Amino acid sequence: MRSGAVAAVGYDAATNELEVEFIGGDVYRYSMVPPSVHRELMVADSIGAYVNREVKPHYPGREVFDAG
Repeated sequence: MRSGAVAAVGYDAATNELEVEFIGGDVYRYSMVPPSVHRELMVADSIGAYVNREVKPHYPGREVFDAG
């Protein structure tokens, strides 16, 4: 996975939770994310843009680690 904004992505299919670690170290967890969205995210041309466009506006998220 290569991204200028996202360092790592994790997905738990049992709970439909998507975890995104951004380059700065902040980690966010998004709930109720269907497997299809995770699959699309992993093949997106820009993972950061996909998160901003298809995940953040549609699924509840919370910060789970603040690197600041």
